[in-house]
Amino acid sequence: MTKSAEYWRDKLSPEQFHICFEKGTEAPFSGALLHNKDNGVYHCICCGQALFASKNKFDSGCGWPSFDESISGAIRYLEDTSHGMVRVEVQCSQCHAHLGHVFDDGPTLTHKRYCINSVSMQFTQED
Repeated sequence: MTKSAEYWRDKLSPEQFHICFEKGTEAPFSGALLHNKDNGVYHCICCGQALFASKNKFDSGCGWPSFDESISGAIRYLEDTSHGMVRVEVQCSQCHAHLGHVFDDGPTLTHKRYCINSVSMQFTQED
């Protein structure tokens, strides 16, 4: 069951709501998780679903946390033609929160570069 906008407005900060449900973007190089190098898992800030493992994070220089692979089944892909571009939007497959975009120019064997808003995730550290 999809939750209402009112539910998410009550649960999230204004910035989190704007990014996750109005498809906003945090300013580049401003996100709290950009330079995180700890071992663990990145989860959806809204529903808690595991999205990315820290082993798949890399510094792309783009200003947002970047990953070369997502956790299987965690991401929903949609065509995004906003701002005069054609891109692939990535959303949480469980709650459909906007996370960012994925590009085919990554430096690893996957050739993927998931550029994700820090605000749309929470990090759980593992030993």
